[in-house]
Amino acid sequence: MIGYYVHHQGKGHLHRARSVLAQVDSASVILSSLPGPWVVLDRDDGGHSSDPTAGGRLHWAPRHHTGLRRRMAGIARWIEEAAPSLLVVDVSVEVAVLARSMGVPVLVAAMRGDRSDAPHELAYDLADALFAPWPAAFPEPDWRWEPKTHYVGAFSRFDGRVPVPRAAGSTKRAAVLLGAGGAEVVTSPAPPGWEWDWIGGPGGWVADPWPALSSADVVITHAGQNAVAEVAAARRPAVVVPQERPFGEQEATAAALERAGLAVVCRRWPRVADWPAYLERAQALGGERWAEWSPGDGARRAAAVIEELACAAR
Repeated sequence: MIGYYVHHQGKGHLHRARSVLAQVDSASVILSSLPGPWVVLDRDDGGHSSDPTAGGRLHWAPRHHTGLRRRMAGIARWIEEAAPSLLVVDVSVEVAVLARSMGVPVLVAAMRGDRSDAPHELAYDLADALFAPWPAAFPEPDWRWEPKTHYVGAFSRFDGRVPVPRAAGSTKRAAVLLGAGGAEVVTSPAPPGWEWDWIGGPGGWVADPWPALSSADVVITHAGQNAVAEVAAARRPAVVVPQERPFGEQEATAAALERAGLAVVCRRWPRVADWPAYLERAQALGGERWAEWSPGDGARRAAAVIEELACAAR
């Protein structure tokens, strides 16, 4: 049995887990506080939060928190009953520590940004291996876990899906792809000759953004790993506006894209008058080089790492 822990923030972790587990032959199950047909865990947010970092050694372990206690007990019960050969953790330092403390091999999903804080170092150090959903050709600077990092490339639920043809017309269309994890955008009007197609955010949650995404002249997105992977799968020109996130994750991803010349990056939401220049630059850049970021088989590569580690642990 293989367990796959999914963090409840946003939708990207869940999309990634489903993409990978679809390629895994061994029996597997998701553990998450997101509602769904898996092991549903108690929420550990809200309420009492005395010393949540345990003196700076963890990210979230508040004293006497009922939800946290039930959550960790639920994971421990599952480990005792299922005796998993591996737990994939995407992402939680505390879950990685709990599983490894119970003797379960751990594969941790790596994240870009500054992970030199004590909790991340603890999780990454104790992990049997890390999988990085970005290509080795575009590394994270000063990454000290190189010997046990498996670079699988970006991947998403849309890998291999046929693009929807773009509609003919004089007005160009930009798909604005926003996630469920929060976004700092300005709902400004589109510049002349363009129209916005909001996916998420002001446009509401869209269950299947692929038609709008793959048929857009340009995609405007934040720099979350999953959002960038979906744009890459669509091979569309992109303007990336990184959002403020802990540990500078999105800024680090945007910087990698900028260094690679794969997308146009702007650090804040542009003014209406500035949008034409960004959109024109993105169109000139094109989207075919996204294949360097997202080769199309990243989920299969991640699944192969999982199977190999699980087999070795049996």
